[in-house]
Amino acid sequence: MALVLILIFSVFIGVSQAQMRVGFYSETCPDVESTVRATVQDAALSNPNIPAVLLRLHFHDCFVQGCDGSILIDNGPDAEKHAFGHQGVGGFEVIEMAKAKLESQCPGVVSCADIVALAARDALALANGPAYQVPTGRRDGLVSSTSLAADMPDVSDSIQKLKSKFFDKSLSEKDLVLLSAAHTIGTTACFFMTDRLYNFFPGGGSDPSINSEFLPELKANCPENGDVNVRLPIDHGSGETFDKNILENIRAGFAVLQSDASLTQDEATKNVIDSYFGSSNTLSGPSFNDDFVESIVKMGQIGVLTDSQGEIRRACGAFN
Repeated sequence: MALVLILIFSVFIGVSQAQMRVGFYSETCPDVESTVRATVQDAALSNPNIPAVLLRLHFHDCFVQGCDGSILIDNGPDAEKHAFGHQGVGGFEVIEMAKAKLESQCPGVVSCADIVALAARDALALANGPAYQVPTGRRDGLVSSTSLAADMPDVSDSIQKLKSKFFDKSLSEKDLVLLSAAHTIGTTACFFMTDRLYNFFPGGGSDPSINSEFLPELKANCPENGDVNVRLPIDHGSGETFDKNILENIRAGFAVLQSDASLTQDEATKNVIDSYFGSSNTLSGPSFNDDFVESIVKMGQIGVLTDSQGEIRRACGAFN
């Protein structure tokens, strides 16, 4: 089913994506996918959080100038990767390691942007996520600046602001819900929880949307004036496995992030969440896994560079 959705979507992609296809490197670098997969698997052995890290890296790359690897550039303090909206984003060394291996096999062929997309897919599989095919053929961008990342979705954004930011990328309310559901794996820092727990209102106080049974646990993990670097799972009770438990938590007031909780405050996004539960879903409702695949493949084609646009970097952290 997921493969069918990808193929259908591929028919409608714009002119800028016309050169992308599954198996783009089948003749020029036939081992690209197995090489990236092995690199991701090796990285996960030493860091179990790698699946969430690489999934987040893909999202952050695509939301600034499109999926062009611009977030990987490290050419000084003004490089995009140092933007406030990219705080905590990692996985750069995994992408660079895969790139080095591919450069030894087929120099100047595989883009860093494609490696990011492939690595996210392979990372998801390690967390029991759905398998899917990744259209490739992206090229690497030529611009990297912190100023270009000023409008990243933020944990404190209202639902209307989140919808607006997703609409600007031609992503729907359904895509917003599904891509937010990527929070089913990974952790967040108490730094991103402080205002929600202790300063939600001008005079102080907690977000009233937090379930009263869950609030004491959150405060115990992130005490007021405590260590803001302490980390906790974003998906309560299921932080290492890719599943729709995150949506159940959101419905029940057990969302860890404010932006996730806000998905119930809009009729359209709430209806999307509800569609994955209940007797109607069991019998004939949408598949969470299939829909997630459709959304992440769609996201992976935002503003891509193809053909003679951009470049193929020799190293992902620097322009040629």
